[in-house]
Amino acid sequence: MLLSSESLLQLLQRFIKNAIEIKQIHSLLITNGDLLSIPNPSTFKWTTTILYNTLIRAYLNVHLPHTTLLLFTHMISSNIPPNAHTFPSIAKAAASYTTPSIISKPLYVQALKRGVLADPFVQTSFICLYAETGCVSCARKVFDEMPEPCVVSCNAMLDGFCKNGDMGSAVLFFERMPMRDVYSWTSIVKGYDRNGCYKAAIRFFQQMIMQRCLGDCFAEPNEATFVSVLSSCANSAVGGLLNGKQIHGYIIKNEDQVTAFTGTALITLYGKTGGLEYAMKVFKSMIKTKVCTWNAMIGALASNGKEKQAFEMFDKMNLGGWHPNAITFVVILAACARAKLIDFGFEVFYSMMPRFGILPRMEHYGCMVDLLGRAGFLAEARDFLKRMPFEPDATVLGALLGACKLHGDIELGDEVAKRLLELQPEKCGQYILLSSIYAEAEKWERASDLRNIMVGAGVEKPPAYSVVNAM
Repeated sequence: MLLSSESLLQLLQRFIKNAIEIKQIHSLLITNGDLLSIPNPSTFKWTTTILYNTLIRAYLNVHLPHTTLLLFTHMISSNIPPNAHTFPSIAKAAASYTTPSIISKPLYVQALKRGVLADPFVQTSFICLYAETGCVSCARKVFDEMPEPCVVSCNAMLDGFCKNGDMGSAVLFFERMPMRDVYSWTSIVKGYDRNGCYKAAIRFFQQMIMQRCLGDCFAEPNEATFVSVLSSCANSAVGGLLNGKQIHGYIIKNEDQVTAFTGTALITLYGKTGGLEYAMKVFKSMIKTKVCTWNAMIGALASNGKEKQAFEMFDKMNLGGWHPNAITFVVILAACARAKLIDFGFEVFYSMMPRFGILPRMEHYGCMVDLLGRAGFLAEARDFLKRMPFEPDATVLGALLGACKLHGDIELGDEVAKRLLELQPEKCGQYILLSSIYAEAEKWERASDLRNIMVGAGVEKPPAYSVVNAM
């Protein structure tokens, strides 16, 4: 029995988030010829456009942006006219593509050609796309062409400034917005956090709370707000723990429960600032956890010298039916490096692919180099580095250079430092580290020469400071 295009459309709308069903219905549409062009424009049915739009949205829902864009090209080549409902999904797919900048302008031309650019949803989608590609000026141009931008469009433009590090323009834009909601406030907090302005993120969050206390219901923080500001607290050199505790108190007082992502952010905060007991209390009190929550707790234990407990937590995670991800193994291998557990580290590393289906990445190889290096097996670390299936990055080389300093290996330190300086000539860390290796070996002339090279290259060492965190 041959199903009509209307019936297939209803099925597609019903199973719009199921990848297998979507592909099966897509096959039937091709077999039936429902996606083919109609030579005579007067007999064209908009059902075909609706079918394409629904298919495009369906493949986007199941995270297949390449297929989504491919469908759009088929749509154009088959003379099926896209409409205002087509472009928001296409723009979103383009934003998640590997090289969105290549696609953004041709898509904009297509939208202009089809006469749909006056639609506010289409305009907002292009603001988001241009922001993702780093072309803030293009996003602003689209925004300025909107006669009456709504709060969603304003938030898209605001997020564009934040994503591209222009926090001055972001704050100015925020202050001039006729209406703000929680997403507006969160964009600024998240923007400051993303750009390393941790104090500013915390300060802005405090302003948000003050505004909420004055009766502004749109300034009520949500999960994304808490995660961003707690991240800033975790990374703030001064007052991070104190501010984090105050935010934790606000969450307990005003939220029904600590969500999985907020709890993960709290555990990370306490793990980084020495509050391991608080991290464990948060973990035990959580009703719902995710893999990232277990990763945070394992990392908190490992970074506070509790490697044995970290491994026990890893075992509990596995026994509890939680499937570890790539980050879990970075945390575990880093713990092995701190504890110098070479045999166990290699056992974990070589179990990743066969047991858990996780292919080791650069970070995992870096942990293994660090593990061997810390334990004093520098030759083995160098050989392991050479056997890597890809060229080591600065993180991996930095781990080996740190081991060379720890064990006073000048020759290998020279070799590694040269490769590292080629990768990152502007970074001061490797210059300082290699200079320290020379100084500790009393190679004063070589240390002095390296310092002169550093000055000549315009590389400056940031001033040091001390911090005392009150628990």
